[in-house]
Amino acid sequence: MPQTQPWRLSVAPMIDWTDRHCRYFHRLLSREARLYTEMITTGALLHGDVARHLRFNAEEHPVALQLGGSEPEDLARCAKLGEQWGYDEINLNCGCPSERVQRGAFGACLMAEPQLVADGVKAMRDAVSVPVTVKHRIGIDRVERYEFVRDFVGTVAEAGCTTFIVHARNAWLQGLSPKENREIPPLRYELVHRLKHDFPQLSIVINGGLNSDAQLDRELRLLDGAMIGREAYHNPWWLASWDERYFGAEPSTLTREAVEAQMVDYMLRVMAEEGVSWYGVARHMLGLRHGLPGARRWRQVWSDHRLKARDPHEVMALAHGRDDAREPLAA
Repeated sequence: MPQTQPWRLSVAPMIDWTDRHCRYFHRLLSREARLYTEMITTGALLHGDVARHLRFNAEEHPVALQLGGSEPEDLARCAKLGEQWGYDEINLNCGCPSERVQRGAFGACLMAEPQLVADGVKAMRDAVSVPVTVKHRIGIDRVERYEFVRDFVGTVAEAGCTTFIVHARNAWLQGLSPKENREIPPLRYELVHRLKHDFPQLSIVINGGLNSDAQLDRELRLLDGAMIGREAYHNPWWLASWDERYFGAEPSTLTREAVEAQMVDYMLRVMAEEGVSWYGVARHMLGLRHGLPGARRWRQVWSDHRLKARDPHEVMALAHGRDDAREPLAA
């Protein structure tokens, strides 16, 4: 019997990574996993090219729009845009620690202003009918008391938010880069478990450092869902096992080769519709053969900028060393 929990497994929003091409690729691997956009700021939507930021492939559903912002009115307007464009969920970023985001007064620094977050959530919920969710950390800087994140969740829940995606690390707002913020603050899964104990009526989804079935099995016994970031990107074939293992689907007959061929078809579609090279699409599938013999050579071919003008079918043949392809790597 398939699972009905919408947030049971998802791929994290990752800036510069989870664009629509990446999400199309991930959807080929899992029909059920929930997918998220990169964080898109309210300023970019209100003052920029809405279509460039919000367009996505129909195949991506269920797909969520992650917003970065702090002004309730702006968040409401952007949430409405997201709903009009067809997104299945609006997610508010309260976890990004970058200094650029802090200067915009949003991201992880919002955890210090739970009432402002609650006001933003209420404004968005009043504007849309799709779920409004929040992604956040367990604390900021040296604040490591459980009560901090408990009170944050409690305040925001009073505004009607029922789903919280919790990155189980503190965000250090000074002294660490965004990359270091994903690695140096220690993971404290037990705080996320306490949130579920204290708020059993809420959907609590855990994020941070998850990279194995054993971890997912453990966390999904305790919580409502798990969100996977870097491991899903670097080792995407893992997603191909999720539907059967975690959603009760029939055993998959998918192969890496079939996925690659479908991506080539998609590249041709993008090339025809947008007049661009396949190169920007292919970068997202470079982990597809992770751990297999010949994977290094395969990645080299698909990431060779000198092949941008070649037909992607020919590049695929080169990547597999087939006789029908001309050798590309000569000087």
